[in-house]
Order: sequence, then C-alpha cells, then structure tokens
Amino acid sequence: MWEIALLIIAIAFAVLTVFIILLLRKISDTVDESRQSLKVLTSDVNVTLYQTNELLAKTNVLVEDVNGKVQTIDPLFTAIADLSESVSDLNQQARYFSQKASNATSNVGKAGAAYTVGKVASKLFRKKGK
Repeated sequence: MWEIALLIIAIAFAVLTVFIILLLRKISDTVDESRQSLKVLTSDVNVTLYQTNELLAKTNVLVEDVNGKVQTIDPLFTAIADLSESVSDLNQQARYFSQKASNATSNVGKAGAAYTVGKVASKLFRKKGK
C-alpha cells in the first residue's frame, strides 16, 4: 500500500514539475515578448521625440518670423491711426467753415431783405415829399 502511495506522490510530483516547467516557459516567452515590445516602443518614442524637437524648432523659427513681421506692421497701424485723426480734424474744420458760410449767407440774405425794405421805404418817402 505504501508503494501505491509513493507512486501516486511521484506521479503528482512529476505532473507538478511538468506544469511548473510549462508555466515558467510561458512566463519566459511573455517576458521575451515584453522585452521586444519595449524595444519597439522605446524606438517609436525616440522617433516621436526627435520629430517633436524638430517641429518645436520650426515653430520657434516661425514665431520669430511672425514677431518680426508684426513689428514691421506696427508703424503702419500707427500711421493709419494718425491719418484717421487728421481726417477727423479735417471733417470738424469743414463743418465749422460750412456753419460759418451758412451764417454768412443768412446774414447776406437779411442784408438783402433790409436793402429791399430800405429801397421801398425810400421810394415811399420820395413820393410823399413830391
């Protein structure tokens, strides 16, 4: 009976050993696959970082170019603002002279009316005097 128990234990130990060997092989394969994936991933990350650095360098050059062009355009906008003020002042002066001319025309009209009234009055007084 002891012999059968020992045989069962030996078979169980052999099955356990085979199972552990298979498990360790699977773990070893998984570790190898993980190392390969990690190498590929590391390579891809390095390429991505290199491309990102190139892109940032180009972006910096572009931003410097745009800043230079904006500095060139700033005086233009200043000149346009000054021109706008000059046109506004000119419009204000034109309104002032227009108002002055309108007042002068009104005064001329009044003077003309007074002249006409004076002329009529002069004729009336002459007729009375004759």
